[in-house]
Amino acid sequence: MRASLVIPTLNESGSIGNVLRTFRAAADAANRAEFASDPITWEVLVVDGASTDGTGTIAAQEGARVLVERRRGYGRAYKTGFAAATGEILATSDGDGTYPVAEIPRLVRELLDHHLDFLTGNRMAYLDRRSMTTEHRIGNWILNTFLHVAYHHYLKELPARTLEDSQSGFWVFRRSVLDRVALTQDGMAFSEELKVEAILRGLKVAEVPIRYGERWGLPKLSSWRDGSRNFLFLVRKRLAVARELKMGAPTPFGRETESRAPPA
Repeated sequence: MRASLVIPTLNESGSIGNVLRTFRAAADAANRAEFASDPITWEVLVVDGASTDGTGTIAAQEGARVLVERRRGYGRAYKTGFAAATGEILATSDGDGTYPVAEIPRLVRELLDHHLDFLTGNRMAYLDRRSMTTEHRIGNWILNTFLHVAYHHYLKELPARTLEDSQSGFWVFRRSVLDRVALTQDGMAFSEELKVEAILRGLKVAEVPIRYGERWGLPKLSSWRDGSRNFLFLVRKRLAVARELKMGAPTPFGRETESRAPPA
């Protein structure tokens, strides 16, 4: 089986090497244990936003395929990475050391064993106050509360009948998901869009608790600016769901004509 880990980065030279070494060690250990009968061939794609601190060079030295994506946006980076990835299973993480990349092989096993389509990590389960600012926690609470209220009809199909962390960027999913979902957002709203789309399209989605760590380096997220944009997207998306009954669902990501991925 072949799988791809996609990591968007921007000036993460202080952490990207450790993230990639930690993941590779966990993947190699899993191939000797739970995947011994069918080892996973992993490719690692780092989608770098033209970093100026050597992030791409470090990632390449650690064995990653580096794609330089000069177009700005968290979602844009993931679209580029997904278009270039060749794995049957796709996994994601940030390059700042906050997500537990050592857990990815275990989550792949869970995805396969439980016949799921999409797994997303819940950062709120064991949240350490040092890993998220007060503003960030408040913003997440507002977004998650609105999601629970506005999308409750669809969330009740999930195993826990809700989604505790709509903003998590830690996912493991089957590539076939991209043939079912429509991804329009190039910014931070991409994270919630992917999860909402997977739920709306009737895919088997589950949320698992993860430990969210303290970030290496300075944060790039603007809690209020990005939070307000994400909130407005959730509102517009909820209104669009009703219109789909008349107009039909939008074109899935996997069927769109994507521009050719930047060269490695």
